Amino acid sequence: MEITRTEIMPGVWLSHLRTDKFKSACLSLNLLSQLSRETASMNALIPFVLRRGATGYEDMEKISARLDELYGTAIEPVVRRIGEIQCVGFFASIPEGDFLPGKENVLRPACDLLGRLLLSPATRGGLLLPQYVDSEKEKLLDIIRSRINDKRSYAVTRCIEEMCCYEDFAVGRFGSEAEAENINYKKLTRQYRSLLQTSPIEIFYCGRSSKKELVSCLRDVLSALPRGEIDYDIGTDVRMNALEEKPRAVTEELDVTQGKLVIGYRLGECMEEAEPAPILVFNCVFGGGTTSKLFMNVRERLQLCYYASSMVSLQKGLLLVASGIEFDKFEVARDEIFRQLDAIRQGDISDEELNSAKSCVASDLRAYTDSQGELEGFYLTRALEGLEYGPMELAELVEDVTKEDVMRIANSLACDMIYFLKGSGQAEEDEDAAE
Repeated sequence: MEITRTEIMPGVWLSHLRTDKFKSACLSLNLLSQLSRETASMNALIPFVLRRGATGYEDMEKISARLDELYGTAIEPVVRRIGEIQCVGFFASIPEGDFLPGKENVLRPACDLLGRLLLSPATRGGLLLPQYVDSEKEKLLDIIRSRINDKRSYAVTRCIEEMCCYEDFAVGRFGSEAEAENINYKKLTRQYRSLLQTSPIEIFYCGRSSKKELVSCLRDVLSALPRGEIDYDIGTDVRMNALEEKPRAVTEELDVTQGKLVIGYRLGECMEEAEPAPILVFNCVFGGGTTSKLFMNVRERLQLCYYASSMVSLQKGLLLVASGIEFDKFEVARDEIFRQLDAIRQGDISDEELNSAKSCVASDLRAYTDSQGELEGFYLTRALEGLEYGPMELAELVEDVTKEDVMRIANSLACDMIYFLKGSGQAEEDEDAAE
């Protein structure tokens, strides 16, 4: 696999990954903006509204018919948060000509349809259609409101919101219910035009077509892209230290039968020159796998929780520990999680734990090459961070991580937030209780 990244138009970058490994190509187009409470919901809504209709394909029925003509090409809206950058756009899956009747190449017509959806939406009087905006707004509100249904994910989200309350990272990728409710077709049209004019654009392609052919297609379909002063001043603010000297604590109540304990850490000084390999290995040793200290000790040996795991945000420099516990085990579970981290800090890491973690992380990274979706996400993140390596190179770095590297990451961590979701007395069914 050969990857190149080139600016093909002002503020439009293409990452081109040439490979014969897949029977379909993937093409994603992402408009980038700073994550903001005021605009997050509008930005998230835009690709869903654009997907409803375009010039020549005024409704979803006509769009679907055209996609069928292109042998099942798929184009779907995408909304992501990478650090404190919001990425909205489309992800397309395009059948490779080598596997189509007569070896027909559908790359150009697929790009044409993608360009129409982006630049020539169905409008009336120059404004996005109110019925499309209102319909998709209700679906967006349903997505935002439904987050409370998954208590495990909800608790993690609430911990982030409290821990990063003064930072853009507290804003979810779909924004807030309050902001979404205030959207109307006129406001959304203004934001859509602003996004096209000011957003840097990252395009990723993985497939058999040459870079020359793809660039030709993209320049044609994006020739009408209106550009103003492009906002390159976007990025993620990484806070090194906890907000206060002692970890902040937040306790909330809901109708649940199982408590949710989430502990938020800042990765600290190790983020000054971020080293993804040792951070990923540390996370796996601590709580990122079934051989981790949290799983083997807090869950299995001591049986203090239904689940216990850690996850890391390399872009923002955060590590979160999430666990499901009985309400009366809050203190003992919390203290044991701290104790397991202290054990790593003091070098209590067996060769088996370290080797298992390195093998798991390296295997996961190498598996990215089997999935276009994983490759797309990896290289989009890489482009935003300005990094040079691919998943295979990162896997090799992982295998060189030492016990001392893991201890160094552990000693860099600072606990910033302890969030506890407990029952209010009228409990509802909780699926995690079976874990």
